[in-house]
Order: sequence, then structure tokens, then C-alpha cells
Amino acid sequence: MSTTWELRPSPMLNKVPEVTLIFWTIKILSTTVGETGSDYLAVHVGLGANLTMAWMAGLLIGALILQLCARRYIPWIYWLTVVLVSIVGTQITDTLTDKLEISLYVSTAAFATTLAAIFAVWYAVERTLSIHTIVTMRRELFYWAAILFTFALGTAAGDLATEALGLGFNVGVVAFAALIAAIAAAYALGANAVLTFWLAYILTRPLGASLGDLLSQSRDYGGLGLGTIYTSLAFLTVIVALVAWLTFERDPSRRAFVGE
Repeated sequence: MSTTWELRPSPMLNKVPEVTLIFWTIKILSTTVGETGSDYLAVHVGLGANLTMAWMAGLLIGALILQLCARRYIPWIYWLTVVLVSIVGTQITDTLTDKLEISLYVSTAAFATTLAAIFAVWYAVERTLSIHTIVTMRRELFYWAAILFTFALGTAAGDLATEALGLGFNVGVVAFAALIAAIAAAYALGANAVLTFWLAYILTRPLGASLGDLLSQSRDYGGLGLGTIYTSLAFLTVIVALVAWLTFERDPSRRAFVGE
């Protein structure tokens, strides 16, 4: 017999935050932490890719359990989950590329196909991809599956552009920022809100990764040489400050680029 949450929305409130400028700011910062934090743990701490993946996957499972058990949007739980998804998504791509030596062209195509399949099944079952109606367990599971693969796809596509195609970190930051600006402009001119939201969400991953590499990598590789630990700590500090502000702030933020 089907359970209640499989048949109709439960009484829980929407589990996804309002999509404001702060939302996009934290999202980009979290993607940068995913890139630099993953590198710091795997290389500088010496955990290696496998152990980093295992630890971060375990933490992600714990955060997801907290998120799924909550009956409403709780900023620190939601954004902790996003940061951990960012790290795990980065590790998935890095493992395929560095350990299994799978071409970035192949992994980018595979992640894009998988993400498209998730969206197709999600829409076939729920008849909507709106992030404003994540009010059932099933919709939330679809949502987090999509989020994981947007990070994996964004990492692969970003590495493909900046490394395999030779754009470099500087050009990568400008190129991905320009693409996001074009999508925002299309949204403002009346383009489909759901489509523009998810396209922008995917592109913030390579933007954040390129930004993280630009700040953390040595000057010999085209970076600014700040190092992964200082870059990660700086961005994490800003994330914590913004999430704390969201938690205690009472007046709703003005709506910016929103996916309906």
C-alpha cells in the first residue's frame, strides 16, 4: 500500500529557501568551498581522494537525514547539506577523472544525461520542477538528487572548459559569469523561470570552482596563490555569517532572480 507522502503533499512547509541575491551568493561561495575544501582535505591534509570521499559522503548522509526529517526550511541544515553536496560532487568528478582516467568529455556528457533523466522522471511523476513546492518527501528526494548531479556536472564542465579546452581560471570566471548574466537577462525578459533557474544553478558550480582555483592555485598555474586553506576558511566564514543572518533576520529579503 502506498504511503501518504507518496500520494499527496504532506503538511510540511517548503523545504527550499527563497531564491534571492543572498541565495545565489551563498550558492557560489559553497561551490568555491567544494572545490578548495576538497583539494585541501585530499592533498594538503593527506587524506587522499578515497578517504575524503568516504568521510564527506558520511557527513552528507547525516546532513541529508537532518534535512529530510525537518518539517520546514532551517538555514543551517540546508546550507550545510549544500556545502557537503558540493564537496562530494567535486570528489565524484575528480575520482572519475584522476583515478579512473575517464575523459572530461565523457563524464560531462554522462552527468548531463543523468541530470536530464532525473528532471524527466521528476516532471513525469510530479508534473512540476518548481523549487517553490518542495513540500513532500518524494519531491525533496528528487530535488537533492538533481542538486548532487548539478554539482557533479558543473565540476566536470568547468574542468573541461578551464583545463581540457585551455580557457584557464581567469577566462573561466569571466566566461561563466557572463553566461549566468545572460541567463538572468533572459529571465528578466520573460524566459521560463524554471529553466533559467536550473541553468543558472548548474553554471554557478563551474563559476565557483574557477573562482576557487583562481584564488587558491599558485601563480605558476595562473592563480593568485592564496592557498586552499585560506580560501576555504574565508569563504566558509562568509557563508556562516550569511546563514546566521538568515536565521535571525525577521524581515524577508527582496526577491531577486527566482525560479517559479
